[in-house]
Amino acid sequence: MLTLFGLLTALPAVLALHLLEPGLVLPAFSVLLFVEAGFAVIAARLIHVPDGGDDITLWDLAGGFTLIGCAAAVFGEPDQAALFLTEQGGPRPATRP
Repeated sequence: MLTLFGLLTALPAVLALHLLEPGLVLPAFSVLLFVEAGFAVIAARLIHVPDGGDDITLWDLAGGFTLIGCAAAVFGEPDQAALFLTEQGGPRPATRP
């Protein structure tokens, strides 16, 4: 389970570094980790595993994805996130006073 967590965290980070502009890496990585956390929560709800206490569960993975996603969002700047979520090629709307 720990290897799966490492792969699902490191692989998107490496791909984001190579495929995106440097200013868009942290917002994209943050969104991706929140999506992965959502999938881990859905899987944890569908797969009912008894609490063992010592094993890493899907709930732990969801918490780890969320924590790292929050850290990436905090370290990223808001204008980078807005740039990531808006259309890159379209004209910007004119602001009126």
